[in-house]
Amino acid sequence: MSKVEIPDIVIGRLPLYLRALQRMVQEGRLVTSSQELGEILGISAAQIRKDLSQFGEFGKQGTGYNIEYLVDQLKKILKLDRVWDMAVIGAGDVGHALARYHGFRDRGFQVALIFDSDPEKIGSMIGDFVIQDVTNMVTSIREAGVKVAMVTTPAAYAQDVTDKLVEAGVKAILNYAPIRINAPANVRVQYIDPATHLQRMSYYLG
Repeated sequence: MSKVEIPDIVIGRLPLYLRALQRMVQEGRLVTSSQELGEILGISAAQIRKDLSQFGEFGKQGTGYNIEYLVDQLKKILKLDRVWDMAVIGAGDVGHALARYHGFRDRGFQVALIFDSDPEKIGSMIGDFVIQDVTNMVTSIREAGVKVAMVTTPAAYAQDVTDKLVEAGVKAILNYAPIRINAPANVRVQYIDPATHLQRMSYYLG
């Protein structure tokens, strides 16, 4: 089965498998099973086996999965056998937090560029990064070969930023702005809106 035929919901579960397996590696574990993974993640063993089978054969019945081998294979499938540079657009509170977060690299990513439109912020530092003028964003991202960006701007600016990111050659956008953005079919967009998730949970509060 070719990659384009694999449902996105399956791709979305692979990072969960990878994270659980990496924790097992840290614990010194060598072998696991779909049953154990399922109990950890709340996903049926049959679903895990079905998901993994779409990419090949990674285990044997009765012996389970070699954890390190499966970690390596999942990294290759997710193209995480390298570190991806990222651009952060918006140097507000969220942008600051993302730029200073050191956990990305262990998961295959690292912040490389930060942009903002505020003259008072441009040229200042966030950790080791100089905040660049957003008007130079297209050129800087192209020259750096960055393919991943995180948008943390106010909603009113998110679409214009997205258009420029597409022009710069970015292929994956993580959008923190509380608005849906339009991008070409070959650009992957994911959304993170903590307030919406909180409002969803508030329904269940006593």
